[in-house]
Amino acid sequence: MGVNAQVNETFYLGLLDKLNDGVYFVDADMKITYWNKAAERIVGFAASECVGAHCGEHGLNHMDAHGVSLCRDGCPLEAALRDGGGHEVEAYLRHKDGHRVPVLLRAAPISGPQGRVVGAVGVFSDASSRVAAIERIRKLRAMALLDPLTGVGNRRYTDMNIASRLDETRRYGWPFGLLFIDIDRFKNVNDAHGHEVGDEVLKMVARTLLNSFRPFDFVGRWGGEEFIALIVNVGDERLRAVAERARSLVGGSHLRRASDPVGVTVSIGAAVARPEDTVESLVDRADHLMYHSKQLGRNRVTVEGD
Repeated sequence: MGVNAQVNETFYLGLLDKLNDGVYFVDADMKITYWNKAAERIVGFAASECVGAHCGEHGLNHMDAHGVSLCRDGCPLEAALRDGGGHEVEAYLRHKDGHRVPVLLRAAPISGPQGRVVGAVGVFSDASSRVAAIERIRKLRAMALLDPLTGVGNRRYTDMNIASRLDETRRYGWPFGLLFIDIDRFKNVNDAHGHEVGDEVLKMVARTLLNSFRPFDFVGRWGGEEFIALIVNVGDERLRAVAERARSLVGGSHLRRASDPVGVTVSIGAAVARPEDTVESLVDRADHLMYHSKQLGRNRVTVEGD
């Protein structure tokens, strides 16, 4: 490679490092050959941890909204290498801290001098509205409405949100569903790894739940290892689909430890609010449905009518 070519390559790679979108290149064998600064920021993995690794074996472990690994089937970069076309998919990447990050992932082929496909470029954008979320968190923390450990709504704020949604249901007929989410065998995590790791697991689950729902839905910590999510404009079947997505994404999240990764599953009870509900009656129904999920073997969703 000539001096001019080297200068040009350095110049263009420097430009890629200034983008807000994550950019990475893979060769024809799906080995990562480039990883820009935004990719490091969005998912926490440094270029030194990624370059040279096989994309399918790296810790990112792309998943779709149903918890299916795209590395096994549906990878847009593999498709770009195979057919020479552009591809786009909504995916969830695993952050280095363990939680899932929603992204829009686009892939395009890279052609060599003779037109043969020699690699692919992946571009992913953070879809979690991070800037707005940070500002919202700052305001809520100032009002003492956030759980100090996980950063989601505390019990007081969760109770306020349920009451507000119920009032909207009675006044305007706007439907919403409540998910009662409990981490399975959480005591075993604390016993085996200590409470510090247990706290990290709680934070990982909370982040994954936040990223699995829409920005206008709500997540709060009810107490201990219990979380509540409020999902607006849903009936039974849509609520089931949303709950299954959250269950799958939590099950696909792991803390990276020096020994084995630490992961958990969740059991979920899902109830659609009724006009005659109170906060207590709605939470109680969803809580009972969650225990039904536990009785059926854990790591599952139970909706009223099942």
